[in-house]
Amino acid sequence: MAKHVGIVLVSHSPAMAAGLRELLAELGSDGVTVAIAAGTEDGSLGTSYDLIVRAVEEADGGVGVVMVPDLGSSVLTARVVLEDHPRDGVVLVDAPFVEGAVAAVVTASTGADLAAVVGAAEQARGFRKF
Repeated sequence: MAKHVGIVLVSHSPAMAAGLRELLAELGSDGVTVAIAAGTEDGSLGTSYDLIVRAVEEADGGVGVVMVPDLGSSVLTARVVLEDHPRDGVVLVDAPFVEGAVAAVVTASTGADLAAVVGAAEQARGFRKF
């Protein structure tokens, strides 16, 4: 079985991240690990350093991980995690949360490499809705 780039959804809201993961599953993300680092350990709104560390471990199948954050402090917390736990092949993308995650998962599901998945997520910033 081919390995796919993993995706980590870094969000303040466990419910929002779970809903996005549900959408991604409907889009055919079979084979792509989508891990969630959302909220705090007690399920409250916020971001958690430890949840991000665990989600990166879960999503890493050996060919790279793309982290898609929602808002400000999720970016800051993810950056601290990457500074404290440097790993080749883990990339935090500057992409819209929903559109970036969709583009990343769809691209990853084709077996694309890390650079292509990162590029797809970041290009989602320019997607027009109409």
